[in-house]
Amino acid sequence: MTDSHITQGGTGNPVAPEGTRTAADVVTPELITRLTRGVAGSGTTVSHTPFTGDVLASALPESTPEDVATAYENARAAQRAWAATPVRRRAAVLLRFHDLLLRRQPEILDLIQLETGKTRLHAQEEVQGVAIVARHYGRKAPAYLRPKGHLGAVPTLTKVTELRQPRGVVGLIAPWNYPLQLSVGDAIPAFVAGNAVVMKPDTETALSALWARELMVEAGLPAGVWQIVIGGGPVVGPAVVEHADYVAFTGSTRTGREVAQAAAARLVGCSLELGGKNAMLVLRDADLARAVDGAVRGSFASAGQLCISMERLYVHESIADAFLERFVARTKAMRLGTALAYGAEMGSLVSERQLETVTRHVDEAVSKGATVLAGGRARPDIGPYFYEPTILDGVESPMAVCAEETFGPVVSVYRFRDEGEAIERANATSYGLNASVWTKDARRGRAIATRLRAGTVNLNESYAAAFGSVASPMGGMGDSGLGRRHGSEGILRFTEPQTVAQQRLMPLGPAFGMTDEKYADFMTRSLRALKALRLR
Repeated sequence: MTDSHITQGGTGNPVAPEGTRTAADVVTPELITRLTRGVAGSGTTVSHTPFTGDVLASALPESTPEDVATAYENARAAQRAWAATPVRRRAAVLLRFHDLLLRRQPEILDLIQLETGKTRLHAQEEVQGVAIVARHYGRKAPAYLRPKGHLGAVPTLTKVTELRQPRGVVGLIAPWNYPLQLSVGDAIPAFVAGNAVVMKPDTETALSALWARELMVEAGLPAGVWQIVIGGGPVVGPAVVEHADYVAFTGSTRTGREVAQAAAARLVGCSLELGGKNAMLVLRDADLARAVDGAVRGSFASAGQLCISMERLYVHESIADAFLERFVARTKAMRLGTALAYGAEMGSLVSERQLETVTRHVDEAVSKGATVLAGGRARPDIGPYFYEPTILDGVESPMAVCAEETFGPVVSVYRFRDEGEAIERANATSYGLNASVWTKDARRGRAIATRLRAGTVNLNESYAAAFGSVASPMGGMGDSGLGRRHGSEGILRFTEPQTVAQQRLMPLGPAFGMTDEKYADFMTRSLRALKALRLR
């Protein structure tokens, strides 16, 4: 790294005050024993905290493929009675979980921070998100799942009912970056639809999922309905897919393709929320103060380790200088920290691997002519995986940071002249997860949104508006995945539709002494009449 590279970053981001509580105060042997009770594991493994790199939880149960098979057996045994439980009683469990989660959130905030390295506010966003999902499906699941009548083949003679049957046992593979939101948040609709779940959280963030399971059981979920297995992805992941009746996966696009292929080979369905290279468009009439605030949150929340965070920032050339002056100043002033308390604005990357990716992207871009406007360096004085929030200018397509997902606190800035150019450049990626448009003209913003190839588009917000609107579907296009979480699609994916058709009075065939010819003539006249009556 050159001297000029360091100098351009200034004296570095300030450090928030350290907290008085440590990992040892939170993650005790008693806690680990309590949370891991009932987890199938023939071996042991450990997890680490990104804040220091030290061991966080020792003697975690490590599952083998045989342990995964046992977990599925236990889940199937429990699922039958759970599926027979009336949906309103299943939904009531979610509402009790909602209240317990909000009441006891300090416990899970500590665990999320220690496992991921994120700030307390960003950890609290996960609590918000899960509470919203629990409330939504706790209220709406009976309506989503209720039997629906449809027009039969012959009106009045054919009565048709569409039922929703649970798939059975869902295999859920959750990532490390949002260990509460993307574990229990996806399990909730699976549970209320009548399924059991076998979940593989990332080993480094298993405590958050285990804590959520304990709370869900306290809320009334039968313990056998939620099985958790822990272990390395290459060993445990395929075993989870091998036995599942449906697979829900959140993670990298590369691994998502492997999951999809394995599920397809068994003819089971899957939903995949994968990577993104998300774009934020700041139009010439945008409110600069709000747009800068949105760019800071959108680019650096959870140290950029968020699938829907902003990595590409397109700003109209007429306001680019004014925008960047404010954006750079705000970014350089962000407080970094490790305290188990509110106050820091950005935390740590999760691992050495993430730090290496971020460093490689930034250093390569600088070596090929990009300019660091803010950040651009690691901060080992704070913790082993800290990296300053970074703004790059002059990024071009040969640079890895231009097209590859960085998944860290790095955003590249591009200027544009007209909106058509900005839309074209925003869409020039194989990903299509999230996008953001900033303008005072709501009608124009919505029109631009329809032209962006992204599963969610936020107007005058970076990601929270769409992700938090859980009555609407959320997911990606292209290399960003298959299927949707949230809304009706988020729960119906965990069900099998079943049509029950009852024929009354007369059969769908010659009757009452009709010849085949007379029956064919009768049906022909009936079909013409049904069309004339505009029946569907």
